[in-house]
Amino acid sequence: MQHDNGLGWTFDTAAEEYDKYRPGYPEELYKTVFSYIPVSNGSRALEIGIGTGQATTPFLKAGCNVTAVEYGETLAQRCREKFAEYPGFSVVTGKFEDVSLPEGEYDLVYSATAFHWIPEDIGYPKVLSLLRPGGAFTRFAVRPCVAEDNKQLAGEIEALYARYYYPYYDRKPMKPEPFTEKQAGELAAIAGRYGFTDLRHELFRRVRSFNAKEYRALLMTYSDHIAMEESVREPFLDGIERAIEESGGIININDTIDLELARKP
Repeated sequence: MQHDNGLGWTFDTAAEEYDKYRPGYPEELYKTVFSYIPVSNGSRALEIGIGTGQATTPFLKAGCNVTAVEYGETLAQRCREKFAEYPGFSVVTGKFEDVSLPEGEYDLVYSATAFHWIPEDIGYPKVLSLLRPGGAFTRFAVRPCVAEDNKQLAGEIEALYARYYYPYYDRKPMKPEPFTEKQAGELAAIAGRYGFTDLRHELFRRVRSFNAKEYRALLMTYSDHIAMEESVREPFLDGIERAIEESGGIININDTIDLELARKP
């Protein structure tokens, strides 16, 4: 399981781009969550790693009082302003591993494309301690992959990663593959090792399209891309932008959104 690799600071440097280019989540996902754990006015929810709040509004509109935990102060302040109309909303600034929160108080704990930053053996036990009996934990994430509808463009982008990205991080090049049902099941099973029950998972899919500049801006919301030295990052991103422009000006991204659900006995 991926956890904090020292790049968590990067998100706070790209709050505006993150808010604009990072996607939200499909309505069907929220329907699945609220079917699993019904909420009402006054339900207490905790969001781990709110970012700029792409996942937050449905929980607030459902009546939840949402406490968010966010490591980045710029991101946290942006969310305070964004959700100021909801009196039940608040943000605690700090790492989830470190902040003090009331145990046994939450009906729902959720994390959207953020829980992978937390060491497994710390994150799951802490979530379990925060939930009331019968409360639910859900983690979900967007897993983007360049669509194969333009194989030449996909190949050119892979070549640019092989030239710049993988050598920079001293990693072996690998072909990106869509996130699978098997992977979602394996993620869902982790909660069972820490005392959770009623484990479930589900996948949702969609396609997003970007022009060259938009896709470059999206890449600059990813921690590992932000953290690259400028002398390597700029020719890398220039190459991607140029490849998209020379290939019709549009790149399609296939998103797989995986949802994992678990309950405290």
